[in-house]
Amino acid sequence: MRYIRLGSSGLRVSRLCLGMMTYGDPASWEWLLREDEAEPIVRRAVEAGVTFFDTADMYSGGVSEKITGRLLGRLFARRDDYVLATKVYFPMGPGPNDRGLSRKHVLSAIDASLSRLGTDHIDLYQIHRWDDETPIEETMEALHDVVRAGKARYIGASSMYAWQFAKAQHVARMAGWTRFVAMQNHYNLVYREEEREMIPLCLDQGVGVIPWSPLARGLLTGSRHRDNRPRTLRSGSDELAHNMYENADFDVVDKVSAVAAERHLPPAQIALAWLLGRPGVSAPIIGASKAGHLDDAIAAMEVSLSEEEAARLEAPYRPHPIIGHS
Repeated sequence: MRYIRLGSSGLRVSRLCLGMMTYGDPASWEWLLREDEAEPIVRRAVEAGVTFFDTADMYSGGVSEKITGRLLGRLFARRDDYVLATKVYFPMGPGPNDRGLSRKHVLSAIDASLSRLGTDHIDLYQIHRWDDETPIEETMEALHDVVRAGKARYIGASSMYAWQFAKAQHVARMAGWTRFVAMQNHYNLVYREEEREMIPLCLDQGVGVIPWSPLARGLLTGSRHRDNRPRTLRSGSDELAHNMYENADFDVVDKVSAVAAERHLPPAQIALAWLLGRPGVSAPIIGASKAGHLDDAIAAMEVSLSEEEAARLEAPYRPHPIIGHS
């Protein structure tokens, strides 16, 4: 395993982050793994040197956080041996204040997450989306207070417009509050709109990029046929994926498959190797429901693509409408 500073912060993370959304209650989504099924995969990640783990309060209604806390508590000797990330924003109850980024919800949500995770602090506390109904000044001050209280070490953000992210950072800077050190955004070979503004902003400001859906929810691994017929359990039940990607994206998938065949490697390794080589990317967040998914991700760190191969992979790209900000 390799390790890297998260942006210009002093926090060092493994080059791969294990996304814990895959582990939860199958009653939420049928492709989720229960704790006993998840443990061998997470153990394998730990043994390979993965130290960075990402979840969110809303994943499986809080069950993912509970599983994450119990597994990491068993698999690591010390709390300081791993970097734990979670998120706040989406509804966690029926009440009007059970969601969003108000001071009330942020301060309640951090305590609830700490309780589910079974820890006294979160290393990277992230806003899951932008809240149009709450002044960003209120949110940034609340997050600063969370850090000052010792409940979070760093803060991050996820999936928003670059102007929104710049505004939040400016507000924090002017007030002397804690600023974001990471951007968790939607970025992969078939969705590269983040290269226009967000990633250049992160590079300029020293913010680490930790992309979600680095394999386009399995699309880049061949989980779907060109007519969108599923090949896996998840692709057959993942309605979000059907709405996120287009038929033209299969032209990119075909190039990934072609380069993979020439290199005698799985397509997942080629797609991840491309992402790992992109400017600003600190640690893609990988999902693993099988040990082989994890093995491919780890092996991808050793794959070096030539300029010609990268150009072939990028050539079929077509611009997309903005996806993933809501």
